[in-house]
Amino acid sequence: MTTSIFAQLKPISYQDGSQKLKGFVAAPAKGNKGGILILPAWKGIDESSKAVAAKLSALGYYAFIADIYGEGNYPADTKAAGKLSSYYKTNYTIYQQRINLAWKELIRAGANPDKIVVIGYCFGGTGALEAARANLPVKGVVSFHGGLGKDPSRAVSAIKPSILVCHGADDPNVPQAQVQAFQQEMRDSKADWQMIYYSNAVHAFTDKSAGNDNSKGAAYNATADKRSWQHFLLFLEEVLR
Repeated sequence: MTTSIFAQLKPISYQDGSQKLKGFVAAPAKGNKGGILILPAWKGIDESSKAVAAKLSALGYYAFIADIYGEGNYPADTKAAGKLSSYYKTNYTIYQQRINLAWKELIRAGANPDKIVVIGYCFGGTGALEAARANLPVKGVVSFHGGLGKDPSRAVSAIKPSILVCHGADDPNVPQAQVQAFQQEMRDSKADWQMIYYSNAVHAFTDKSAGNDNSKGAAYNATADKRSWQHFLLFLEEVLR
């Protein structure tokens, strides 16, 4: 991707205690439809998340890409990414705190606090659901091929934000038992939720760098990518109207 595509992205420094964080904000090209908080996949802020922010800016939204790990902690490879993301999944209150701080930066950038949606990819998709479980004051959350599970010992409480889960029908990283437990959690929490399955799609189906070999468990799927984006836009129209 060329640098010009990301020209409107501006780095934003913020902190969680002594931990320095650096996110990116994109102001709407025209108008102001609301704000979208973007939670990146397990390797942290990447070109994919920046491309999403640029697209949303062009559509009239404020977009902020959250820095979950913080300066000095960015993973160098998948092994490190797996270890770090697992830490935040286990220590979910710390994950929720980092998301909350990024939400504040999105508002500080100019987004209407009454018109905000959180979206996330893979590990970030898990984060979007954690934002809903924490009842972050947003209109909705969207998980793209994210993990759905949580510790079963955690209490289930009412969830206020609307939820959209875009899920690969053949994703081997999310076993059926986890899917069933998530759906039961949604029922028990009285959430307004929907879950859409995409055929022939595995994990990371929106990530063009994931290759196209489904047997590896993670692969790009152009059809699922396009359909999930359209479902996301419909969701935005509904919850931000």
